Amino acid sequence: MPAVETDALVIGAGPAGLFQVFQLGLQGIRCHVVDVLPQAGGQCAALYPDKPIYDIPALACVSGLALTQRLLEQIKPFAPQFHFGHEVVGLMRCNDASESAQNAWTVSTRGADAAGPVFKARTVFIAAGVGAFVPRTLKLEGEAGFDAQHLHTAAIGNLDPSNPIHSTSRFKNARCVVVGNEGLAVATAITLAQSPVKGVSLVHRKDEFEATEPELKTLAALRENGQIQVVLGQPIGLDSQQLRVAKADDTEVTLPLDDLFVCLGLSPRLGPLTGWGLSMHKRQIRVDPASMATNLEGIYAIGDINDYPGKRKLIVCAFHEATLAAFAAAARVFPDQTVRLEYTTSSRLLQSRLGV
Repeated sequence: MPAVETDALVIGAGPAGLFQVFQLGLQGIRCHVVDVLPQAGGQCAALYPDKPIYDIPALACVSGLALTQRLLEQIKPFAPQFHFGHEVVGLMRCNDASESAQNAWTVSTRGADAAGPVFKARTVFIAAGVGAFVPRTLKLEGEAGFDAQHLHTAAIGNLDPSNPIHSTSRFKNARCVVVGNEGLAVATAITLAQSPVKGVSLVHRKDEFEATEPELKTLAALRENGQIQVVLGQPIGLDSQQLRVAKADDTEVTLPLDDLFVCLGLSPRLGPLTGWGLSMHKRQIRVDPASMATNLEGIYAIGDINDYPGKRKLIVCAFHEATLAAFAAAARVFPDQTVRLEYTTSSRLLQSRLGV
């Protein structure tokens, strides 16, 4: 497919990336957003959606999920185009001579099973937090060779019977094994147990599960009537038909399976960006504190991923960085225009862009 041409590409849909979209919108710059996760929110939504955050201006207390929802509402007037489930894997200067490619970057992406869209962007904003969040694996020898259609990870999100992508109908009469103790593992096991599957086993080291109180009550009821088998132990072996689990009493149990759900949470990794020629310091990207510009012209970095004298890893600081980066980008995207400081309370231009 032809490259998607855009004035701005934001890498990361966490709070920093979403506010970057807002600030770019105020400057009249529309953008595309890429994130490896299946939804917006980044670390806030993936790791602590229900935990309270107390240091957001004017919000005495807000959860990670609620903050994400407020930011998404705020950027609606600018209609950003999201590309979820894709990791940015390549960044290079455009090598064609077209006018639209002058001073632009070619950014390539990859999905779970195939190459993703390629972008031709005048400016690129790296808001990758502490790195791209990828699902933790069992790290068993047989996992790499397991049929990809029957190995499911936390990256697919909660199973939703109303969503064709996540429909549980495809697991009809399947023997399902879920590994993990977090909310996603419990929710997945419950959803499967309430579907026409052949059996559901939930595997974890201890009989301790981190889920909401209603989910824990539902899990207990499903265990009681035999719809979910909880197996306490550590997975030690895997092939295409079974999972071997070592129990605390030094015995082993073998669980036959058709589909395996590994719900062990997410872990960040910097991934390919370390090979893009960016100036780095202790796994962070060095930037000019006045503009958040990196050593590569047209590339900016904001949030936890960047580094400069006096840097503080706080969401409120990332919001400030996004503002400075947007002003710097506007001067690049609109070189013939003067970038003025205007206020949303009085600027008719900004209010028109906001639709108010």
